[in-house]
Amino acid sequence: MTFSIDAPTAAATAAGPARTSGPGSDFARLSRRIAEAGLLDRRPGYYTVRLGLVIAALLGGTAAFLALGDTWWQLATAAAMAFVFGQVALVAHDLAHRQVFRRRRPSETWGRLFGNLAIGMSYGWWMNKHTRHHANPNHEELDPDVAPDILVWSTEQARGSSGLARLVGGHQAFLFFPLLTLEGFNLHVSSVRALRSPAMKNRVAEGTLLLLHFAAYLSALFLVLSPGKAVAFLAVHQCLFGLYLGCTFAPNHKGMPTFTGDERPDFLRRQVLTSRNVRGGRCTDVLLGGLNYQIEHHLFPSMPTPHLRRAQVIVREYCAEIGVPYHETGLLRSYREALTHLHRVGEPIRRRRGRPETGAS
Repeated sequence: MTFSIDAPTAAATAAGPARTSGPGSDFARLSRRIAEAGLLDRRPGYYTVRLGLVIAALLGGTAAFLALGDTWWQLATAAAMAFVFGQVALVAHDLAHRQVFRRRRPSETWGRLFGNLAIGMSYGWWMNKHTRHHANPNHEELDPDVAPDILVWSTEQARGSSGLARLVGGHQAFLFFPLLTLEGFNLHVSSVRALRSPAMKNRVAEGTLLLLHFAAYLSALFLVLSPGKAVAFLAVHQCLFGLYLGCTFAPNHKGMPTFTGDERPDFLRRQVLTSRNVRGGRCTDVLLGGLNYQIEHHLFPSMPTPHLRRAQVIVREYCAEIGVPYHETGLLRSYREALTHLHRVGEPIRRRRGRPETGAS
């Protein structure tokens, strides 16, 4: 079941009355079931293997790049490394949520190695942004992931759009996937810009690791490849990396209800109503890094990825018990829902463009 993105209050009402506080709250009762099933326990063996495989893939791709030398076949390496970079980013995501280590220090250390050094994405910048997203998913004023920077996520945002959002918003559904090819570049630029913020912790370490990444990456490209091939490799690699990341995160919340102002239901409903699960098998789990269980991940962010599949059964049954709509669909259907929503909310911009001018501005 899905709700109109522009009717969050109706969505919350349809979800039924909430028990929002105390040991008998809806979320507290669910948490007890999850804990009793052992699904919050760490999985050191799983993460040892997973991190080892990702590091091996990263080193193997680098070795293949150096061995191939100056050839156009390197574009195949670029495509493969785009997938590897995406997998590194997913590991950094798990580290940020302390799914791998309980303590903050090792989580941050490994997070910076996988984020800043390996793929050129600031761990500190992303952590700040992602924490705000988890606290208020799909809240138009509080969630940075639905800020109307380029795309608009509700008709209200479309009516008040300006700049790039107004230029793109009317046809954003058609431009969505092409725009995702720029996401890799956006991550790098945003990471560097974040270093200027006094709020950024460990700026020296963050900046040093980013500098090492960019220096090693660009040096390898232009020392091994001719200038034309180096630029082509960079374009293919970064564009496919951005597309892969975007396709991983897009099914999670896009096209689900948004909230504004004081419209904030209790924690359980805030996370479930704004999230979408993606059905699939083990291959889907690997490709999406477990984010296909978005509802369970938002309810229990520190839950290790391999436990999410088992948690889904418990969460889905519990939501049915208390009358909270639980939305899941196939991967292609999730994209269609997101694109349909983007096209619908862009209608005010298209209407405004089609209206004839009646006087001087």
